[in-house]
Amino acid sequence: MAHTDPAFTQAEYDRRLAKTRNAMSQAGLDCLFIEDPSNISWLTGYEGWSFYVHQGALIFLDSVPVWWGRSQDANGARRTVWMTDDRIHGYEDSFVQSTTRHPMQDLAKLITEYGHAHGRIGVELDNYYYSAKAHQTLLSELPGASLIDATALVNWQRAVKSEEEIAFMRKAARISEHIVDGVLERVEPGLRKNELVAQIYHDAITGVGDDWGDYAAIVPLLPSGTDAAAPHLTWNGDVFKSGECTFFELSGCYRRYHAPFCRSVYLGSPPDQLKRAEAALVEGLEAGLDAARAGNRAKDIAAALAAPLERAGIERGARCGYPIGLSYPPDWGERTISLRDEDETILEPGMTFHFMPGLWMDDWGLEITESILITENGPAECFCDRPRKMFVKP
Repeated sequence: MAHTDPAFTQAEYDRRLAKTRNAMSQAGLDCLFIEDPSNISWLTGYEGWSFYVHQGALIFLDSVPVWWGRSQDANGARRTVWMTDDRIHGYEDSFVQSTTRHPMQDLAKLITEYGHAHGRIGVELDNYYYSAKAHQTLLSELPGASLIDATALVNWQRAVKSEEEIAFMRKAARISEHIVDGVLERVEPGLRKNELVAQIYHDAITGVGDDWGDYAAIVPLLPSGTDAAAPHLTWNGDVFKSGECTFFELSGCYRRYHAPFCRSVYLGSPPDQLKRAEAALVEGLEAGLDAARAGNRAKDIAAALAAPLERAGIERGARCGYPIGLSYPPDWGERTISLRDEDETILEPGMTFHFMPGLWMDDWGLEITESILITENGPAECFCDRPRKMFVKP
């Protein structure tokens, strides 16, 4: 069955495949097995909530990729990938969560059929989805092969976005703005957090105009008061209270592309300490945006951010940003470049980041962030357009 609504043009998939094959050649690989759903989707177009079982794609230097996964998900592959049906292979359900068999036994047979049982095969060793058991089984089933660590090989090819990808991120950004606007309108003392999150999800999935919303790779994060010192708390049934600051870490998502956007809201009159932190954070954020220019390094953004914060007596131990784009749970980052002091990566036009200088102190937290695009000339472009401040609701 042909996919009638492909996310991208065939020329775009061909471009991605050519980049990946070039990287494979440089790494001396004959074949690449990827299990990260973001990388599978980026190269094949596959979409589906099936990453809780083993699935993946085989990428070859001289032939069309192969989608491999659970048999019941093969119909999903036929409806979403750009390859023809003969490049879709499903394994029997008896392999799923079995104590006597493993899906990698089936994958090993497939690799052998394609002539790579004695080849140099790249695998994503340090990845959420590729387990120790999977690797152990492949080693056992392919004794003549060399399994080479190819962690993030595909991720790095995704660093510079195409115009088609940037267009999707702009749609995601409009949804991000819509979500944040809804938060600012609704949040008030006495409102239960779960009730607000329900509205956040409504706005996120409804989308903007004809641009429908997809599920984001990270759930809404919205800790308040002293809990805002912990950056990754989600929500509960507590109510919002006067005299507390809440940061909202959210993202719109369109066809798996993200534009994370964080703003903070104080209910009541904020203390001077928080006002000073806000001023330093905004100054550092804007300095970092100015430093986010093609030809500069990732570390230059971090250094620009740090100076105003240090003058205010605020120390951050965390990186302040990471690449974004297409992603699946549990993370909307691309796991390559980090905006931090030691990262020497040269910024290129078309790179996209979540510039994320959150402050998480011992008993308070504050987030004001931007998703950005490195441009041909001048400072970074922000995907979203909302005031860069801590919002105060008396």
